[in-house]
Amino acid sequence: MHSVTIERRGIMLVLSSPSGAGKTTLARRLLEAESGIEMSVSVTTRKPRPGEVEGRDYYFVSESEFRRMQDAGELLEWACVFGNLYGTPRSPVERALAAGRDVLFDIDWQGAQQLNEKMAQDLVRVFILPPSGEVLEQRLRSRAQDDPETVARRMAEAAGEISHWAEYDYVIINADLEASVAGLRAILAAERLRRERLLGLSEFVREMQKSL
Repeated sequence: MHSVTIERRGIMLVLSSPSGAGKTTLARRLLEAESGIEMSVSVTTRKPRPGEVEGRDYYFVSESEFRRMQDAGELLEWACVFGNLYGTPRSPVERALAAGRDVLFDIDWQGAQQLNEKMAQDLVRVFILPPSGEVLEQRLRSRAQDDPETVARRMAEAAGEISHWAEYDYVIINADLEASVAGLRAILAAERLRRERLLGLSEFVREMQKSL
């Protein structure tokens, strides 16, 4: 048997969910389980938090630099969250895709829409749902990171986030973490095999047909 290697263009894999649905845990588990996929690193105007590393967690920039990147078309998507600007630099993503590496995004529906406007052919969108509203509230309370007012605000925001589920290619109801991780890996495996992502496939088939 001859082993055949066909080059592949990378995928932009977007995970979105309301806060507390388990998206961050799923993203971490996918990165641990799969090779050839890396987390997209955003630029932000907010100050680094203790333990955060430049280039690993974020690229920390001034507001003027962020605005320059916007104006120059260097950001694939951007948003203002609690007074701070966040965005996805275009060039690292395009380099990764061209090299056949996949890029994982943890962004909301607005960011996913912006990516879809710019690079729809490379985009795979997965929406993570909690099994119920009660479970979502329970998870938010059990994190013990937020006061009751913040939990209430996040629950109110969740309804708006969830209303965009139908804009996504896949939906995972995160009732069981292991099953959700397996589902996410299955999506990635299938999308990696899509005909249009495989480079040189037409030539490969033509050469095969000549030998038949």
